[in-house]
Amino acid sequence: MITVPRGLLLALAALFSTYHVVLGIYSLRVPSSPVPAIVAMVLYAVATVVSLWPTSPTRMPLWLAAFNLAVSGTLPLLVSSTLDGSRNNGYATWYVAAVGVLMTITAARKRQATAWAGVGFLAAYTVAWAGPAAVASQGVFGSVLWVGVAILLAHALTKAGRDASQYGLAEREASDWQAAQEAHLYERRVRLAHTNRLAAPMLRRIVERGGVLTDVQRQECRYLEAAIRDEIRGRKLLNDEVRFQVMAARRRGAIVSLLDEGGIDDLSGQDLEELRNTLAAAIARTSADRIIARSVADKSDTAVTVVGLSSADSAASALGQESSDDEVDLWLEIPRPAPTRSP
Repeated sequence: MITVPRGLLLALAALFSTYHVVLGIYSLRVPSSPVPAIVAMVLYAVATVVSLWPTSPTRMPLWLAAFNLAVSGTLPLLVSSTLDGSRNNGYATWYVAAVGVLMTITAARKRQATAWAGVGFLAAYTVAWAGPAAVASQGVFGSVLWVGVAILLAHALTKAGRDASQYGLAEREASDWQAAQEAHLYERRVRLAHTNRLAAPMLRRIVERGGVLTDVQRQECRYLEAAIRDEIRGRKLLNDEVRFQVMAARRRGAIVSLLDEGGIDDLSGQDLEELRNTLAAAIARTSADRIIARSVADKSDTAVTVVGLSSADSAASALGQESSDDEVDLWLEIPRPAPTRSP
């Protein structure tokens, strides 16, 4: 979207305002006394400078809008008091365009009601002072038109800005969605490739032997099936050290469950690797019959909990059942790394 620099708009408005002051100075010989016109010029200059101050907010303060309204009402009273409304005063009625410019600035700075009140008073006073025909001859209609155009443009620009913000938000959401989809696709490809490396040798061996396997080979297939399940359910809990310790625990007869439920998706890099190594060390040092590692919700101070249960009933343990005599052999809460703050 093409935008006009604010400085350029302020410069143009200041140029128009200065032009009307120049016209007023040029026509000082027309009124019977120049003093009211000079006072009107000073008031108009002060109101314009304050209204066009570069660091002021877009929406005009209420006190400044009231001041501009007071100035727009004072200018006609001051200048016209030394003029004859029954004849053509030329540039001596510079205040008409000046009020139009001041109220246009007020309308552009989101004080539309004040702007309408200012030009409304100007039109009513001009009719009362010089008659209905003066509304056209002195340019009152043009001042009212400027205010109307300024209000329409302000509404159009506000709507355009709102639409641009919505489009920008939609674009960011679409980009985030696309990035998430690409990340999921990449993760699926990586896990499929790893699963293929795990399963392909055993599948070829099964095909070569026509499905006839020894007890040792069948047990290896069970270990392989559990490892593939870990890749699906364990997700970010896994690295090579965790895989090695989990397989070692299974080979000694333990039942190991890894459950990543999305609680550590926000971790990456060194923090995630240290967490995995801590998990691998915990699995390596326990002799529990059943080991469960689960990620915790991301709002918790704990990232992963590790529980190891030992059972006196080895048969129940081998079947994956918990007996009433299970004892906690390991209880570990791996804390979530503190977020790093950029300097």
